[in-house]
Amino acid sequence: MNLSEKELNQEKIYLGITLDVIREKISKLGQELYEREDKVQEFQKFIWDSKADMDPTEMKNMILTNDTEVMLMQNKGKYLQKLYRIQDSPYFGSMTFQDEHETNKIYIGITHVEDEENDVYLVNDWRSPICSMFYDYEVGPAKYSSPGGEVCGRILNKRQFNIKNGEIVRVFDNNLNIDDELLQEVLATESSDKMKNIVNTIQQEQNAIIRDVDDKNLIVQGIAGSGKTSVALHRIAFLLYKIENLTSNNVLIFSPNQIFSEYISNVLPELGEENTMQTTFHDFLTTYTEEYRRVESFTNFIERYYKYSEKNEELVRYKQSDQAIDDFNDYIKDLLNRIEFTEGIDDRDYSISKDELNYMLKDRYSKMLLTERLELISEKLADTYYNGNGSKARSIKSQLSKLLNIKINYKEIYTNFYRSKFFRNSFEGVMTEEEITDIAKKGVISYEDACLFVYLKSLLKGFDYRGIIKQVVIDEAQDYSKLQYIIIRNIFKKANFTILGDINQTINPYYKYDTLESLKEVFKSGTNYLELRKTYRSSPEIIEHTNKILGLNYVSAIRRSNHKPVLFRNDTNVKESLINDIKSLKKDSKSIAIITKTDEESEYLYNLLKDDVKDLALLNSNSVGFNKEMIVIPSYVAKGLEFDSVIIYTDEVNKYRDNEKYLYYVACTRSQHQLIIYNQ
Repeated sequence: MNLSEKELNQEKIYLGITLDVIREKISKLGQELYEREDKVQEFQKFIWDSKADMDPTEMKNMILTNDTEVMLMQNKGKYLQKLYRIQDSPYFGSMTFQDEHETNKIYIGITHVEDEENDVYLVNDWRSPICSMFYDYEVGPAKYSSPGGEVCGRILNKRQFNIKNGEIVRVFDNNLNIDDELLQEVLATESSDKMKNIVNTIQQEQNAIIRDVDDKNLIVQGIAGSGKTSVALHRIAFLLYKIENLTSNNVLIFSPNQIFSEYISNVLPELGEENTMQTTFHDFLTTYTEEYRRVESFTNFIERYYKYSEKNEELVRYKQSDQAIDDFNDYIKDLLNRIEFTEGIDDRDYSISKDELNYMLKDRYSKMLLTERLELISEKLADTYYNGNGSKARSIKSQLSKLLNIKINYKEIYTNFYRSKFFRNSFEGVMTEEEITDIAKKGVISYEDACLFVYLKSLLKGFDYRGIIKQVVIDEAQDYSKLQYIIIRNIFKKANFTILGDINQTINPYYKYDTLESLKEVFKSGTNYLELRKTYRSSPEIIEHTNKILGLNYVSAIRRSNHKPVLFRNDTNVKESLINDIKSLKKDSKSIAIITKTDEESEYLYNLLKDDVKDLALLNSNSVGFNKEMIVIPSYVAKGLEFDSVIIYTDEVNKYRDNEKYLYYVACTRSQHQLIIYNQ
C-alpha cells in the first residue's frame, strides 16, 4: 500500500534527521579515534620508558589500562565502520508497536543509531529483541522477549523502504508478512557474483533458526533454494550480537570448497561483522594425516565414481558406512586388550618389572587413551627417579614404546585392520594383500581411507582440542558421513553446532541419509531438528521439473512465474546450438552457467566455446575467485551456487543415470529464471 503525500514527507524528514545524526557521529568518532590513537601511543611510550622504575604490580596495572583503552578504540572503530556502511541507507523497515504503556515507531536497520542528545534510538539493530516481531508477525497481536520478560502488544503498521544514496526510492506499507511485495521484488533481481544478505526479507521459519539460543545444537533440513546458507550466516551475525564475548575468531564454518567460501564472503561484512574462519573437512584430514604427503580431496573422491567408474565400489561404500565405525571400535578394543609390555626396564638408575609396567598400562591408567597411558607412565617414572625431568620422561616414553608387543605405527595398525576378523566378518568382498600394503606405501591417501585413518588415530591418541572455537557451522551437511561428524564433534568438544543440509542434494554416492534428524544421536542432548520447506530460488516451472526428478511433491515455489518453460535440446550441432542459447539468455540474464556432469565435459565445452563466447570462464574444484557472468562448471562443484540461467549439458552417451539423479537434481536447482537441458 502506497503512502499519502503527507506520510511520505514525514518519512523524508525522519530520514534527513537520521542521516544528519549518522554523519555527525562519523565525524566525531573519526576525530576521537585519531586523538585516542595519539594518546595510546604516548602512553605506550611512557610505559616503555618507565618500566625500570615500576614494580611488577604497577607494570601489570599500566598494561591492563593500556589494553582496556585499545579495546575501547577497537570497538569504536568497528562501530565507525558500520556507520560508514549505512550512511546512505540507514534502515530498511519500520513498525508501529503499541504495548500497555505506550506506542512507538521502531525503525530497523543493519546497526543501531542513537541520538544521545534526545535519548532516543533512531534506528534499531535488526538483531535486537523487539525487531524479531518485524519478521514473525503480521499487523495485529504480537510479542517479544525482552531482558525484563515477555512484552505483549499490537503491531499497528509495518512499513518497508528502499533507500539509496540518502534518498527514498520506494516506501510502502505492508500489512501482511514480508513474503509479499518486497520479497517478490528481491527475487526478481539478477543474481550477483557474491551472495547478498537477506536481512530485509528474512522469513518467519528462517527467523526461528537465526534467533534460536535455547538449543545447544541445531540440525536444519532445508530444500534447495530455501536459504540455508543465508540463514546460517545471519545466525552467525545474530550470535555475535547476542552472546557476550563471542567474536568472529570463535566461529568456524565448514564449506564444501573454496569457490563456495569466496561466494559467501560478503554477507557477514554487509551485516557489519568480520568474516569468521572457514575450512573444509579435507583441510582437517590433512592436519591429522602427517604420515602421508597428501590427502585426496572430496571432489576427486566423487570424481572416481562419476568419471572413472570406481572399480572397488563396494569396498569404498563399506569404508564410508556406519558398520565400519563399529568394526574399527571393536578392532581397537581388541588391540588394547592384547597390547602389553614384553619385558621390564633394568636401567642404571632404576629397575621396574614387566608386571608393574603392565599393571599401570592395563589397570591403573586403563581409562585413558593408549598414548596418554604411555605419557602418564613415563611421567610417573620420571617423577620417581629423575625429579620430574621432562627430557627423561620423553626418553622413557620412547623406551616404553619399544617394549610393547604391538608396534605403535598408525599406518601398520590401520592396514592390519584389513587382515583382521573384524573386517572379514563384515565385508563380503576380497581385499588382496597387495591392495592392503598399497595403502601404507602410497604417499597419497584416499579420502575414504583418510577418514578411517584419522578416526583410528583418535581412538589411540585423541585429538588436539580446539577450545577457541565456540560455534561451528557445517553447510551441505548431507555430504558428511556419520564418521565425519564423530570426528568433528571430538575435535570441538565444547562448541555449539549449526548443521544445515538437504538429503535430496547429496552428491556422495556412497552415503545417503534417510533424514538428517538421525544426526541427533551424534550430538545428543540439547539438539533440535528443524525444517525449511519453502524455496525462494527457482521459478515454478523449474521447480515442477526438479520435483519430477526425485518424485517430490512437497516443494513449493515462492517466486512468481516468469512463464519460461524448461527447454530440452537434442541438437547434433552442439556448438551452434549452445552459442544461440547463450546469446538468447544474455538478453535477460546477468549470470549464466553451463553445468556438466564431469570435469572432462566442462573442459571439452570450454575449449569448444571459448573463442566464440566472450569472458567464458572454466571453474573446477581448484578454483578460488570467480566471476559468475558466464562460466562452465561441473555439477559437483556447483553446489550451493545459484545463477540467473543454467544450461545442463551431458554428452549423449553420458546421460545422468538413475543412480545419479541426486547429482542431476543439484545441477537443475542452481537456476533461478531459465533452465535449458541438453541430451537428457
